[in-house]
Amino acid sequence: MERSGYRNKTGGRDGYGGGGRDGYGGGGRGGYGRGRSGYDGGGRSGYDGGGRSGYDGGGRSGNGGSGRGRGREREREFYPQHQPSPGGGGGGGRGFSQQSPNQWQPRPNPPSPFTHPSSSSVPPPFTTGNDNRQPEVKPHPRSDNGSPNLKEQKAETTTIGPIHRPDKGGTMSIRSCTLRVNHFPVTFNPQSIIMHYNVDVKATVPPKKGLPPKKISKFDLSMIRDQLFADHPQTLPLSKTAYDGEKSIFSAVPLPEETFTVEVSKGEDERVVSYTVTITLVNKLELRKLRDYLSGTVFSIPRDILHGMDLVVKENPARSTVALGRYFFPKNPPIVQRDLEPGIIAIGGFQHSLKTTAQGLSLCLDSSVLSFRKKMSVLDFLYDRIRGFNLAEFWKYKKAVEEELLGVKVNVTHRKTKQKYTIAGLTPKDTRHITFPILDQDGKNLPGSNSLLAYFKDKYGIDIEYKDIPALDFGGKKTNFVPMELCVLVEGQRFPKEYLDKNAAKNLKNMCLASPKERESTIQMMMKSGDGPCGGGILKNFGMNVNTSMTNVTGRVIGPPALKLRDPRGRSTSAKLDAEKCHWNLLGKSMVEGKPVDCWGILDFTSNGPNWCKLRGNQFVDNLMDKYRKLGIVMEEPVCYENSTMRILGDYNSLSDLLEKINDKVQKNCRRRLQFLLCVMANRDHGYKCLKWIAETKVGIVTQCCLSGSANEGKDQYLTNLALKINAKIGGSNVELVNSLPHFENERAVMFIGADVNHPGSRDIDSPSIAAVVATINWPAANRYAARVCAQERRMEKILNFGEICFDLVTYYEKLNKSKPQKIVIFRDGVSESQFEMVLGQELKDLKTVFQRSNYFPTITLIVAQKRHQTRLFPTAAKEGTSSGNVFPGTVVDTEVVHPFEFDFYLCSHYGSLGTSKPTHYHVLWDEHKFTSDELQKLIYDMCFTFARCTKPVSLVPPVYYADLAAYRGRLYYEARMSTQSPDSAVSSLSSHLASSSISSATSISNDPGFYKLHPNTENIMFFV
Repeated sequence: MERSGYRNKTGGRDGYGGGGRDGYGGGGRGGYGRGRSGYDGGGRSGYDGGGRSGYDGGGRSGNGGSGRGRGREREREFYPQHQPSPGGGGGGGRGFSQQSPNQWQPRPNPPSPFTHPSSSSVPPPFTTGNDNRQPEVKPHPRSDNGSPNLKEQKAETTTIGPIHRPDKGGTMSIRSCTLRVNHFPVTFNPQSIIMHYNVDVKATVPPKKGLPPKKISKFDLSMIRDQLFADHPQTLPLSKTAYDGEKSIFSAVPLPEETFTVEVSKGEDERVVSYTVTITLVNKLELRKLRDYLSGTVFSIPRDILHGMDLVVKENPARSTVALGRYFFPKNPPIVQRDLEPGIIAIGGFQHSLKTTAQGLSLCLDSSVLSFRKKMSVLDFLYDRIRGFNLAEFWKYKKAVEEELLGVKVNVTHRKTKQKYTIAGLTPKDTRHITFPILDQDGKNLPGSNSLLAYFKDKYGIDIEYKDIPALDFGGKKTNFVPMELCVLVEGQRFPKEYLDKNAAKNLKNMCLASPKERESTIQMMMKSGDGPCGGGILKNFGMNVNTSMTNVTGRVIGPPALKLRDPRGRSTSAKLDAEKCHWNLLGKSMVEGKPVDCWGILDFTSNGPNWCKLRGNQFVDNLMDKYRKLGIVMEEPVCYENSTMRILGDYNSLSDLLEKINDKVQKNCRRRLQFLLCVMANRDHGYKCLKWIAETKVGIVTQCCLSGSANEGKDQYLTNLALKINAKIGGSNVELVNSLPHFENERAVMFIGADVNHPGSRDIDSPSIAAVVATINWPAANRYAARVCAQERRMEKILNFGEICFDLVTYYEKLNKSKPQKIVIFRDGVSESQFEMVLGQELKDLKTVFQRSNYFPTITLIVAQKRHQTRLFPTAAKEGTSSGNVFPGTVVDTEVVHPFEFDFYLCSHYGSLGTSKPTHYHVLWDEHKFTSDELQKLIYDMCFTFARCTKPVSLVPPVYYADLAAYRGRLYYEARMSTQSPDSAVSSLSSHLASSSISSATSISNDPGFYKLHPNTENIMFFV
């Protein structure tokens, strides 16, 4: 009997850089003051291997402070954080000092006395003093019986803010390093005022009776703005204004508040269209308020001022480059440009934003590479994109043409207008036979009709050459057909990377992985370019100046933890780490707890395929068992071996029946559950989603997928990675820390929670968002996790029922460990600074309410891990970084480029072998454990060594990494359901919660909690690794 297997690369690769600087402190014994403080991510694999990396943020802080005491007495409900105790005193400290003699001297916020919570049976409300604490958040109103009255919670609108930095930053290190950060200091005149105006644009001719006003496109709004300012250069100086492309103009000088008439040429016949533009003053943005925030005088961030100034620094690139969302792509010359595949090119650009940091205001700029459609004629584009395309046989390729052109924007060549048109479709008839009615000036039909060919001949003197193909339909209520030969693709149209072929996607990825030196050089070039944010003289007109030299910071490298493994005889031993990369290997060693494998099976989907992709089953099983033997772990022969075909992966009913049959057969013959089913595929197939969905939610089988090609090769590293993943999935432990995690050395029950939300793409209007929460279920190893997955409203970032989900995980923890965790650390992924209030005021509050209802009062710390940021770290010399030119693993930055006073820092925990490493930005929102900077930074770095599927530290703290993987798995469940044609009755059996047997829409699926509910056999194991 032939037996088979599949490859999965583990680990993931790393991302890119960040920075930081200190807070300011209060002081005294018995308590300590805190100052306050301010992702790019990597890829991910869908096939049980893969991985991902990278991540970034913004922020900053101050300096000063002295003295601290631990004061870790346990408090309840919404505990005051890092307050000075009544007997405090001593120390104190000034706020950070700006170095320029012409700048302001900030002062610290004065501390206030803190009254310790009483020991009454009712937990005290969350209160704060007037120092650096969050504003008060009152507990839920209570009914007469003392239970929370959730119906009355509407009235709770009090805002909460992140905590302040507890000290002057960390000091722990095995070495220091001098780094450059892509933050460029910005100076401004605090006496300046930026005028914010609302711009209301309306067509002079009102719409026809009963019809709503036609929406004016961004392109037309920009054209109207340009014409308005050209008509009134004295009162409306273009160089002293910045426009957001819609409703807002920010100006360095007062503008007249009046209504103007603007005429522009547009449309098919270049007719003159008249608009009225009304300019109204909305607000005067006083920059002194931003100065006060940066100096620590006030703690409420002036977002309106930052928004206006951010728009100002984007104005010059918006005028001189091709703008695409937050990206800007210079044209002459481009930063980089390379063909990816026919009709598609990769173009280099940049993105930038203003950050409030410890050194003051700074501009953060980073380079980017995206894929675009080429600017070329529509017909040339079709010849490039469609293999074998031939105009003589156009109708044969009609479907492929529509797939390439629908939604694409074009310009026309028979007129001078720059107006953009969106292709809505193709005409049903060829150009030769297209006719349309003749209209008079009032839009009424006249006798007879006109042909499209005659129209272009009579009006433009153009003879249409290609008459036997359809014209392009631009949509709209009026007939708007244009022959293809007169249309050219608009420049700067992004081509989704998901649609690139394999080689093109690889080339784009390689272009994105610029070395640190290359990336640093590109960033410096754009800062000094006339197309960049400093060009055009606009900043000077607003009293702003940007230093074009990067910020220098001193980073600290935290030492790696001691790791525990076992030798093949089962004796405890330590891992030997590579001095530079912090990697380790299992040569001559084994996992800490290798689970014996004595009830497993193989499902071979390649048995009926061609010989080149068939699994050599006997060879693969022998190799895998030999690898387990070398690791000192028992592995028996598979108890079942089933053959099938790749085709069955797309058939819900057949695949479901097959998995049920395997599960029943094993339980009948072995009288125990299958540990895992190794599924071997010939290639990466969409049926993978359906396999995972059925196995993990309906049948309750742990699966490990692999590719037959990799399995047949049987490389040692591949087999080791496969063993790591299998061991983690069946409840084993791959690596543990020798020492307890910092700050919790003497604790008996601690839990770490990770939470993330996976959102659908911007063009996907039907799919729900998928939330996932994972939590550790063992202590002190803290390396085994349980997960919960659920769907919620599309694009909703708030995790619904967060408290209930977490309490369910706490209950399972208690079942295993005989006690609930008394200390909980939550890592929240994927939220921006503007959403911190939501996380604190809604998610954390919901958690506290649910816990309080059960008379459960653990202490809690809440940390946001940010990945989507542009901050990068560059060693200033070869000796300051690794051989790849990146920063060392364990590099932390918590000065200069971090938040002015909130508790945040950048940590690069991984070794970057390719591209430029990106650190993760950790921002502490809530802390009842009173972490010091050193304790928290070391704790997070140590945890990065416990990721189950690779033998190296990863770039993101594992609770968040796992939550991301679990949420992505939920996304696969949804996509599997939408792609299958199974009867609704089959789906309804997945959950007893379904109200009907019909699940035919995205809405019903996203509202059904049972659809994503994991099977009891899988919900508390690490199926997602």
